[in-house]
Amino acid sequence: MEDWTRYSRQMLFKPIGEKGQQKLKDSKVLIIGMGALGTVIANHLVRAGIGHVVFCDRDYVEKSNLQRQMLFDEEDVEKYMPKAAAAELKLKKLNSEVRIEGHVTDINADNMEDFIDGVDIIMDGTDNFQTRYLINDVSYKYNIPFVYGGAVSSRGMSALLIPGETPCLRCLFPDGGSGGQTCDTIGVLAPVVDISASMQTIEALKYLTGNTEKLRGELTTFDVWNNHSYNLQLGKRREGCETCGQEIFPALTKREDDGVTTLCGRETVQILLKHKMDLSEWEERLSPVAETKKTPFLLRARLKVEDITLVIFPDGRVLVQGTEDISRAKTVFSKYIGM
Repeated sequence: MEDWTRYSRQMLFKPIGEKGQQKLKDSKVLIIGMGALGTVIANHLVRAGIGHVVFCDRDYVEKSNLQRQMLFDEEDVEKYMPKAAAAELKLKKLNSEVRIEGHVTDINADNMEDFIDGVDIIMDGTDNFQTRYLINDVSYKYNIPFVYGGAVSSRGMSALLIPGETPCLRCLFPDGGSGGQTCDTIGVLAPVVDISASMQTIEALKYLTGNTEKLRGELTTFDVWNNHSYNLQLGKRREGCETCGQEIFPALTKREDDGVTTLCGRETVQILLKHKMDLSEWEERLSPVAETKKTPFLLRARLKVEDITLVIFPDGRVLVQGTEDISRAKTVFSKYIGM
């Protein structure tokens, strides 16, 4: 017989009860992004007793994250901990009954489909529409519901998108939804993150426990500073939509430039190689020309003659920090990495 003591207060809520709790235990959730939204979502889902929680993130913890990314602390900053690895350690301490998998990786067209086996719902914890379109396309290709969320400045938004029932994200935002505004350019208030992520989580809990009649069916937006809120009915899919209309799924189509990405608002260009990198070997190579610091998860090399820092991950990713100019990033990369 199951010991549900941990979830007793949640189960007293009649729409969940014991049957709903069992459904949560039998569920698998994939979270893309373990930053501001992702850490709140993961915290709620793990505490709620989701049986299997998987998440992916390509970044590492920085001091500026601590204001709003609730699973991280100063020790994670000092150790240059990858967010996925730090989050996995924290979450396993919260609930040993949940199977938790953190993957330090960049989600792209090459690997997105590797993480969806058995997934019941996908949670958006990202900060850019390039990755959101990728989640959206894999969601509609494989008939997996997708909970969109966003937070910037004092504004937040969320919506549950269900293949076959609602329009997709590309219908709602055919040209991207933030107008170029990011947390790194105009800031963000931490409570906005908490509210947006909590609203995402509530919709996921409704869906996973079978309480689908309570789903909002709306794109909810709010501004906590200016006291505004607005709900937009999702309506019908957009005529000619490449994702849910034509089923082309353009974000999943591999392109030659997929390996190079500008991280919006970060003065960073990511270059993705097709092979793994030995951190010890690269520390030896770069130490004559850079101040290096190696951890079990990454190598950070601040170049001595250029205002650039290279961050190398074992999976073959290199962050060129200090520029958003792809041409310059490629030049520095070729000069010092040469691959």
